[in-house]
Amino acid sequence: MPTVLTVGSLHYDIMVETDHLPQKDETAVGTRWYPKFGGKGGNQAVSAAKAGATSRILGAVGDDDFGRFLRAALRAGQVDDRFVSVLTGTGSGISVALQDSAGDYAATIVSGANLLISHDALTDPALWERVGVLVLQNEVTADLNLAAASQARARGLRTLLNAAPYRPLSPDLQPLIDILVVNAVEAEMMGAGKVGSLDSAKDAAMMLAGRFESVIVTAGAAGLAGCGGAGEVFTLNAETVQVVSSHGAGDAFIGTLAAQIAGGAALEPACRIASQAAARHVAGLG
Repeated sequence: MPTVLTVGSLHYDIMVETDHLPQKDETAVGTRWYPKFGGKGGNQAVSAAKAGATSRILGAVGDDDFGRFLRAALRAGQVDDRFVSVLTGTGSGISVALQDSAGDYAATIVSGANLLISHDALTDPALWERVGVLVLQNEVTADLNLAAASQARARGLRTLLNAAPYRPLSPDLQPLIDILVVNAVEAEMMGAGKVGSLDSAKDAAMMLAGRFESVIVTAGAAGLAGCGGAGEVFTLNAETVQVVSSHGAGDAFIGTLAAQIAGGAALEPACRIASQAAARHVAGLG
């Protein structure tokens, strides 16, 4: 199995459970809190390893207890963390996430060390050893994503971008993205129109496919739509499960998808297996 290389964020998540998500100016009373390994980069790297891929990550943490927790969690998740830098003088990235009784959540991140990841390791041949696909997100700097995608293209490797959280993509980065994955909100913010069903997700994927080789638009409980490089267009209904928590479900999808792509799977079957992994995660079985 080729290696999945993730260049991305690591966050120490502080999870807060509450009956409902607070409105503006409201103080809600929570029921419990607990720490959790997080960051889109870290979650996706661990998910790729769980899906059977060899997984490696390039990232950074602070020289603090949070950073030590994050690196230990990566190793426990069978992720190669040799290229995670420990930076002095700055804190590790953190996230505070509120989850309500229905399993929905809202979160705020403070990026910390994730904005200071060095580009130097990108030229180290050991980083790219046996890599089959590069995974990126938008919780690190745009310059780092561009540099990583450029290195991948020079090596003839495919790059998957999970364009979350949303930010405009530079004209230099767009041609280097082989697989774009966005949710309904991100698709709309990229100009694809409102997504609220599988049909509208398919329309959004087809529109964005004019700018990217392959596009996947996820539409929550409705499922997803995809448009592949050979002109294939498909939709997949969401798996029906009892929701325990939706937090991290998208990362479970991305990591599994990357593992499937690295192993040579075509886009539609890769999406089907990734959707099943995300459903298990939502049901508390991931």
